[in-house]
Order: sequence, then C-alpha cells, then structure tokens
Amino acid sequence: MDARNEVKMLAAKKGVTLTYLANYLKGHANKKYTLDLLSKKLRHNTIRYSEMRLIAEALDMELVFKDK
Repeated sequence: MDARNEVKMLAAKKGVTLTYLANYLKGHANKKYTLDLLSKKLRHNTIRYSEMRLIAEALDMELVFKDK
C-alpha cells in the first residue's frame, strides 16, 4: 500500500479528513499547507518523514519501525 492510501485509510478510521490533516500540518510545521499540496505530496510519494510524523501525531498515532 502506498502512502496516499495508507494515510487516507488511517484518517477514515480516526474520523478525520485530509483537509483536517492539511490544516494540522499548516499549524504545526510553520509552512503553508493546503489540501491540494498534501494530496500532491501523497500522490507523488514526495512526503517527508517529518510530515508523516506530524500526520501520525494528528491521528494520535506513532510511526514505528520493527523487525520482520
């Protein structure tokens, strides 16, 4: 599964929209984020790890790397 579908699935499970996530990023990353920009980053797989950490924070989740 790619980042776009993963984020959309997790956001739906948490009951939030991509617009909410874009606004959260805008408020916490000190950058101009729009729904369009977030969608493009997810679609083109150009989203940064730091942005994914903020998305996880917005969803009250954490990113975890674990052994297979």
